[in-house]
Amino acid sequence: MDLFSFGNMAGDGRLLADRMRPETLDEYIGQEHIVGKGKLLRRAIEADQVSSILLYGPPGCGKTTLAHIISHQTKGEFVRLNAVEATVKDVREVIERAQNAKALYGTKTILFLDEVHRFNSSRQDALLPAVEKGTIIFIGATTENPFHYVNGALMSRSTLFQLEPLNKQHSLTAMHRALEDRDKGLGFMDLKADEAALDHIATMANGDIRRALNALELAALTTPPDSGGTVHVTLEVAEDSIRRPTVKADESTQYDVVSAFHKSIRGSSDAALFWFLYAVEKLGMDPIVFIRRLIAAASEDIGLANPQAMVQAVSALEAYRNNGWPEAKLNIAQAILFAVESPKSNAVYMAISRAMSAIDELKSAEVPLHLRDTHYKGSAQLGHGGYKYPHDFPGHYVKQEYLPKAISRRVFYQATEQGSEVKIRHNQALRREQ
Repeated sequence: MDLFSFGNMAGDGRLLADRMRPETLDEYIGQEHIVGKGKLLRRAIEADQVSSILLYGPPGCGKTTLAHIISHQTKGEFVRLNAVEATVKDVREVIERAQNAKALYGTKTILFLDEVHRFNSSRQDALLPAVEKGTIIFIGATTENPFHYVNGALMSRSTLFQLEPLNKQHSLTAMHRALEDRDKGLGFMDLKADEAALDHIATMANGDIRRALNALELAALTTPPDSGGTVHVTLEVAEDSIRRPTVKADESTQYDVVSAFHKSIRGSSDAALFWFLYAVEKLGMDPIVFIRRLIAAASEDIGLANPQAMVQAVSALEAYRNNGWPEAKLNIAQAILFAVESPKSNAVYMAISRAMSAIDELKSAEVPLHLRDTHYKGSAQLGHGGYKYPHDFPGHYVKQEYLPKAISRRVFYQATEQGSEVKIRHNQALRREQ
């Protein structure tokens, strides 16, 4: 069996994923939270009353398929553009045709813009008046966070539906359908696929149904039949037909992973280590991004509860600069684990916040006379002086005013009872009693 004979047997030569694309909501796999029985989007599609919407979710989760189903459901015109190729001229032509169709025939136009995150701000602006007037119904699909890539005005005029990643079971369901379907799938073949093979493909597809179906088709296409004419897809064949996917580290993903890393520093060694290694090894992100965040966390989330966290973080930076990757992997991991397992305190962060609030309140801050510079002749005539040198007093401390008079009673740094701050808190209490 060669590529050409296989294409003829399959009907029209299209890839299996395209042939098996659902035509109705009953055939659609997954996303029950938005297209399940009685859900808003399902009701709108079935009633042909879809308004402007944004479909946001990872690759292979069914965004384009939903638009395909809507195209079959609507009685109006359905136009599809890809944001990578479409120009402002293309958009204006669609809008002009939509205006004519509405004026002459009362027909609505739905514009599906795939990969809308690739549409820059000026091209999105060209859409806005037509969406506002109802000249077109806009459907945008994106794998990127729309709050980062879609104009606020367009966002506010569209209903956002977030599609969830599909799982292994969804891919298995799609493959079993394809194996049974004689018209669009592989059911016309004398084909046997082991469950272990299907399970492997579903696992490696990582929720991408298109990828799973195309891998299954490749396995069927490249496996010679046995003496009885049966094509047998084994686990070994499946392993050759699908490889581990390369994860795309888009800007939105990078922000999310760095955020997950920092938040994990506050509560989970396992998670902090995972997100760091996942980002560097899987997404290809620069380790220095995470070392810098670790240094920030050493003060923001640990501070004086364990000052050594800062030392460890900065040492990890030096190790990375001196040794590079992957040699410094152990040093960075050590610093991460040290930070997570340290007692936590945000007292430094809160002290800065309180001090900044006080600065905003004051129009200007007058330096108390006893703190002013006295290293010049005539300073005494200006009333400068009277500073008490703490090292001349017991405990190397003497009570005197250091803040501007207007905020003299403010306390910015409030030590916690975490780690080393316990002793600082004790000293603060003693000083207040003096």
